[in-house]
Formats: sequence, structure tokens, C-alpha cells
Amino acid sequence: MATAHHTLRDRQIASLQKVLNLNQQTISSDTTISSNGLTPSTPQVLNADGDPIWKVLIFDNLGRDVISSVLRVNDLRSWGVTVHLNINSTRHQIPDVPVLYLVEPTVANLKRITDDLSRSLYSPAYINFLSSIPRPLLEDFASQTANAGTSESIAQVFDQYLNFIVGEPDLFSLGMGKDTYWALNSGQTKDEDLDSVIDNIVSGLFSVVVTMGTIPIIRCPKEGAAEIVATKLDRKLRDHVLNSKDNLFSNPAQRPGTTSGAPSARPVLIILDRNVDLVPMLSHSWTYQSLVHDVLKMNLNRITVESPVDENNPSKGSKKRAYDLNASDFFWAKNAGVPFPQVAEDIDAELTRYREDANDITKKTGASSLEDLQNDTSASAHHLKAAITLLPELRERKAVLDMHMNIATALLKGIKERQLDNFYQIEESITKQSRSQILDLLNGSDKGNEPLDKLRLFIIWFLSTEQDISRAEMETFENSLKRSGVEIASLSYIKQVRELTRMTMMTSAPSQPAQQSAGGELFRGFSSISNRLTDRLNAGALGANFENLISGVKNFLPVNKDLTITKITESIMDPAAASSSAIAKTESYLYFDPRSANARGTMPPASQSRHPQQQMPGSLGGSGLGSMGAGTGATFGMRRQGFTEAIVFTVGAGSIQEYDNLQEWAKRVGQASGQGGIKRRVIYGSTEIVDAEDFLVGDLSRLGQECS
Repeated sequence: MATAHHTLRDRQIASLQKVLNLNQQTISSDTTISSNGLTPSTPQVLNADGDPIWKVLIFDNLGRDVISSVLRVNDLRSWGVTVHLNINSTRHQIPDVPVLYLVEPTVANLKRITDDLSRSLYSPAYINFLSSIPRPLLEDFASQTANAGTSESIAQVFDQYLNFIVGEPDLFSLGMGKDTYWALNSGQTKDEDLDSVIDNIVSGLFSVVVTMGTIPIIRCPKEGAAEIVATKLDRKLRDHVLNSKDNLFSNPAQRPGTTSGAPSARPVLIILDRNVDLVPMLSHSWTYQSLVHDVLKMNLNRITVESPVDENNPSKGSKKRAYDLNASDFFWAKNAGVPFPQVAEDIDAELTRYREDANDITKKTGASSLEDLQNDTSASAHHLKAAITLLPELRERKAVLDMHMNIATALLKGIKERQLDNFYQIEESITKQSRSQILDLLNGSDKGNEPLDKLRLFIIWFLSTEQDISRAEMETFENSLKRSGVEIASLSYIKQVRELTRMTMMTSAPSQPAQQSAGGELFRGFSSISNRLTDRLNAGALGANFENLISGVKNFLPVNKDLTITKITESIMDPAAASSSAIAKTESYLYFDPRSANARGTMPPASQSRHPQQQMPGSLGGSGLGSMGAGTGATFGMRRQGFTEAIVFTVGAGSIQEYDNLQEWAKRVGQASGQGGIKRRVIYGSTEIVDAEDFLVGDLSRLGQECS
């Protein structure tokens, strides 16, 4: 992939391709490893007869998620995988066929591998663990293998450090489940379970760092789960470097190339508690990617859209269709982080370009349409050959655009039914809303068909407003929400966490005034797609009311407003340009350099991440790690050095909006630096990317019930 830098997704794909290539890299003498640590695409390993080695791929649930997020079935086939199965499924013997295992190193998985080999289901076996297998488990596996007499069936055993899921070019999650925030903040979580959660986070981050190919500087706030994770990760990296002669970072080719004038060639890993800012987890957004997550519930880059069985006869009902939004989708790559009105405009532009390209081909060949080309013998051989060569690319473009037309249709329907445009506009100026305005909104019957949207907006206002809310006023708000039909158990927890988040949240004034689209420019973008959609929708559905739907947002475009996490990132990556208030809040952040020779400090149990009174990892009171000396030895110059690359990780849950906001900031500052200036790059990750409904119902409500 010819890009100025290789994304995290590029690097994970390269690692997976190496696994599929039986952990071999066939590099010719004139091939050099690039300065960013990636090797070029290498050909398949061939057998003695010069034929491709066909193989079976066996994965567990995490392995499936890791692969399906970045590779398609056709990609697997191109690397010789003819069959892929889940390790927990019923499988039959395929003798004398190599098998690739890509699984977590668990007791259950090791037992199943031994059972497979003892039954001679496959041979030989190439065993790849997603994370490093602990020594006791490895010894136990060796004992099982010896007792079963299957050692000759095992060709390789590798730790691959791939236990993280990449959803977008620089977006990852650890796939730890949507209840991780609850587990970290609940008083009901047992200490051993909390230890396991923290260890899984450290393991996943270690794998991300290995995949990136260089050891970062680690920054985190004092006290809380983030400090526990940072301290354990620092020790894990430090121990690996000190105790391994040929460690995973010892190859100079794995280290990123330096940029002239760059503040630091090493990246910074910023680890933050989710409680630093809860608003992005609940707010409504107006970008294409965020709307797809909110309205269509995208999971592992897959969405399900309902479309009519017969577009000309809606009474026949609808059918569900699944779509994958993957790396090969040119339209998604271009528009995922773009405001939805501009996406509508770009669909029209791409359809026009496709139509022009198709017409150009048919004119040259004399065919009436693309479908007639293959049966047309009258066209000249030269033009016919050129047309046939272009047909697959044109058909793929058309399929992608048809898919996004269907997605846009579903999004527009969701926007109308839930009045998401109104919620988004109100939240853009949420701190200006008075008590009476919020109450009127909660009591209104014209704010969509999803009561949960009202609860989301109220919590955002409650966390953001500087106004004091009396107990009587709070009861009035709660009663209004109850009448709307929404469960308000989450408010009990929000009341407790409010003071904590108010200390860490940072409001940001827009860097430019709200853009007014002169002459209805934005409206025309919507109208173009409206004309195409109206013919496909019955008059009583979206089509007839389309202009009413977009009239409230036609003159409103998102402004450049940085979220709290973005301002924290800016203050660490580019302190010279950051605000004094942001620097003041990050000045006390701990500083870990796993390559330094300083003492590591004392390792506390993960259970100390809970607040002694509130039982949540918001703060540790006076018993924090900072008092033990770990991470506190940085000089003023080290804290203000600046970085060109960052990995931002939230402990508990992550938001697509934060990813979009960080990418927008990086793009904005890169453009401001001009030609030849310093470009910033930010990778965003979390324990799990969670949409607002799941976070509110699955985490906050459960915590609220515990508080009641």
C-alpha cells in the first residue's frame, strides 16, 4: 500500500500475511526492509513441486474477529486458505493437509489442539498464539503433546502478538467486551477478576506496541486504572528488553524512520481513564461513521440494513442485507469521518463519474450498455479488450456506490424517526441551554421515537453545565424522563461521577465560526441524493418529507471543536500550541520510559484502582502509585518534548467520535504546518468500541442500580 506512512491496519495485515505464509518471508536480494518496519508483500511459500501450499485455518472467537476486520475470504484464498473453521465447531478429518491455528493461549484451546492432532484431523500443525503463552501453560501443553504422542505433527509454535482488533486504519480495540467499564467501576467485581481485566489490557497494549515496532514513552494521569495499566506495561516492556537478548524491538529496521525536525522519533502512548470525559460516549454526531455506529449498530465493520423486497411495491415488506465496510471500500475510506451532508453530495458526484466512465466505454465500443459488451462482436478488438479490462473495476465501483446508497437511505430514515439532527444541534451548544429549555425538550412529544436519545442529551447537559441543580429540580427532570418511557437507573451513578468528570473535562471553543452554506450549497447536496432516493421510497415514507427532514440542518455544518481527549493529546504532542489550561492539567501526568535505567517502582495489585469510598477507578486518594516514585522522574524538558506520533488509549470503553475528533485535529494541524512541516499522527484505541445505547444500558444502568 503506497502511503506516506503505514497505518496500524497495514502493519496488522502484514503480520497476518506472514502467519498465512507459514511464518516465512521470501525476500529477494534486491528487496530491502522499509524504514517503517514493514516488509513488502511477499509471494506464497511453495512446496517442493513449486505449487502453492493449501491449508486449513482454525481460529477461536478473538482470532475470527482479528482476521475478519482486515481480511476477506478472497484474501484468505489468495494466501492458500481453502477452509476456515472455528475451533469450537464440529470438524472432520482432512488428512495430510497443513493446519494454521490462530488462537488465544488458553487451557481449553490447548486441549482442543491436542485432541485434533491425536485424532489426526490435520498434519502438520502451525500453531500461532494471539498473545504470548505463559510459561506454565506452555509446559502443560508440552506435557499433553508428549502424552498424546503428537509432537511429530507440530511444525511450528509462535507467539504472534495480534490480540487486538483493527476497525479503521488507526483505530483498534482489545475485544474485551462491552461490560469492561462496568467491571472496572463496579464494587461487585472480585479482585482476581479485576486483576485479570488489567492484565488483559496490558497484554493487548504490549501487542500493539510490538506491531508498531518501537517502544513508546508512556504518559498517564496519576491514580486510577490508567496508572495501574501504565505501570504494569512499563514493567512488561522493561523486563522484555532487559531479559531478551534478541528482543522484539532489537531489529533496527523495525524502528520508524526519523523525520527531519521532528520533536521525537519515538511515539507517546497516552493512557486515560474513561471517566476523564463521558460525554463522547453519549453524544450524537453528524459524521458518516458515527451515524452508522449509532443508527445501524456497526460491529466489526459489518452492518445490517433493511431494504424493501420490491422497491416499486413497499407492501411486500423488507429484507435484511448485511454489508462489510472494509479497507477496499474506496468510498468509506474517503468519507467515513466526513459530515453526512457532504457524504450525500459525494455519492452523487461518484455516481456521475461512474456514469461518465461507463458511457465513455460504451461509446468507444458501440455497445448500448456495459451488460451488452461481452456479447458484442461488432466492436473493434482494441476497444473491446480495453472495455473488458475495465469492466470488473466499474462493476465493483457500482456495487460499492449501490451499497452506500442503501446505507444513506437507512441513515436518513433513522435521522427522521429519531430527530437526530435536532439533538445534534442542541448538543453543539449544550452549555448555553437553560434548565427550562432542557425541561421543555424532555417534555416535548416531537423529539423522535427513541426516548433514550432524551436521556443521552440530559446526561450530557448535566455533566457539562456549570449550573447547580437542586434535589427538587433533579426530581423534576427524572419524572419527565420517566414519562417519556425511559429507564433512569443510570442517573444514580452519573450523580456520583459528575464531580470527578467536571475536574477533568476541558471545554473547547470552536476554532472557527459555524459555517453557513451560502446559496443553499449544503441543501443542494442533500437534494441530489433526495432525487435519487425519492423514486425508491413510497410517498408516505421518507421521500415525501425529505426536504422537511434536512431543512433544520441545511445551513449548519460541524465546527472544529476539540474534545477533552483531543486537548489532552495536543498538550502532550504539541505543548507549544496547546492552551495553558490543557497543559496545566497534563503537567502532573506520570512519565514512563521503558528504555531508561531508572527504578521501576513498586507494583500494586490492580484492585487498588478503586477509590476507597466510591469503589471506582476515578482516583486512588492518597494511596496512588505516584507516591511510590514510579513515573515521576521526568524533567521539565522531558515532559514538554512533543511528539509526532501518539497512541491514545482509553481504559473502559472507546468512542468513534473521539477517533474522528483526533483524526480531524491531526489533519488540521498538519495542514496548518504547511508544505514540509511536521505532520502529526494519532492512533486511537480502547478496551472495546461501544455505541451510546450499549454504554448507557449495559454499563451505566448497571452501575446506577448498584448505587441505588
